[in-house]
Amino acid sequence: MKILFAFENPLPNTQADAEVFVATARCLGGLTAGSWLHVPLRNDGDGDGAGALAGMPIVRAWAPIRPAALRHLCCGLTIMFRKAFWQADLVYTRNLWVAWLSLLFGQKVAFDHYRPWPAQIPPLQPWIYRLICHRRFLINICHSEYTRRKYVELGIPDDKLRCVHNGFDPHRFSARLPPEEAKRQIGVPASRKTVVYTGRINDRKGLDLVIEAARKLPDIQFILVGAQGESAIARRAGAVANIRVVPWQPAEAVACYVCAADILLIPPSLQPLAAFGSTVLPLKLYFYMAAGRPILAGDTPDVAEILRHGENAFLCRPDCVDALVAGIRTLLADSGLASRLAARSQLDSAAFTWDARARRIADILGSRLSAASAARGRWGRLQSRAWMIESWRWLVHLVRNRYWVLPPHAVRTSAARSPSVG
Repeated sequence: MKILFAFENPLPNTQADAEVFVATARCLGGLTAGSWLHVPLRNDGDGDGAGALAGMPIVRAWAPIRPAALRHLCCGLTIMFRKAFWQADLVYTRNLWVAWLSLLFGQKVAFDHYRPWPAQIPPLQPWIYRLICHRRFLINICHSEYTRRKYVELGIPDDKLRCVHNGFDPHRFSARLPPEEAKRQIGVPASRKTVVYTGRINDRKGLDLVIEAARKLPDIQFILVGAQGESAIARRAGAVANIRVVPWQPAEAVACYVCAADILLIPPSLQPLAAFGSTVLPLKLYFYMAAGRPILAGDTPDVAEILRHGENAFLCRPDCVDALVAGIRTLLADSGLASRLAARSQLDSAAFTWDARARRIADILGSRLSAASAARGRWGRLQSRAWMIESWRWLVHLVRNRYWVLPPHAVRTSAARSPSVG
């Protein structure tokens, strides 16, 4: 099996999608007879860096770096003019545009993405349906069962869909520090209890809830790692005496902050999933699991696929400051519970390495390449009616909010406001 991996953004970059795609490509490429990475480059020197990251030869995409829309357009329009496109058995991509053009020019395709596109951009549903049902579209690899179900609801045949969760790099914990030493290195007294969050610091991550909890727990040090530039949420957090806002850190430094945590926090909010649709099973979850520290998160549909309350994490009611405060107090007061949850999550993390993910995907691709063409689903009247209703709701949401992703919360709100359309 030979694979052309197609990524539409320059490397290296700090976005989670880049980490997922490059880590998967690097591990999956090692299981193939040959692999290449098709990627736009800022300059000729970037090819060496991108190749080292991915562990495979680079095929430079004929695409400008800016503007981003033109870059994505050209990555798809020119990929078929590269020799590797025809040498590969399939194109592996996270871009529907690249997938469509690859199919158009006779190549097989595997698609790998976290977003439930049919639910988030309903006007695209008929096109997505035809695309995935194409006989050379091998598989849609979804990062969560939540996302896979959205494609099932569209009527996509089951054998075109697989859920393969993301992973982490075990080498990031090759020199795991004891909590006391990690705290010393980041300037926190060993006796001070710490709640640590790592990742993007913006208004779409449920961090307002964390700020309110910190105000109710003044004796606990909250550390938010990952600020990039000035933001309103970072300013609000920085104004609270027991919150430290830390700029974006390289991987090895993040590991030190994680090791210094008495509690690792995934903000227990439905907002990233339901109000913005921008986060489905955050990537930090897998890294947290491997850290050997207790995890506190919300009991949300995506997180509950991996974390189980009282077994490998403490899950509290979403969007409730009092529930978050109670959860923090419980974990800090009950060291036995905290240790048990941490040990179990670390044990469970062995199933979520990038190597493990790549092996699962390699088995799926091998099976799909040798399988007969899947039976095509049928687009019926009910699907057409649902498509029109949801597309209308999407348009209303776009006009009102100037945001092109329709989150689940907007569907419910729109339905309540527009009974004549439902």
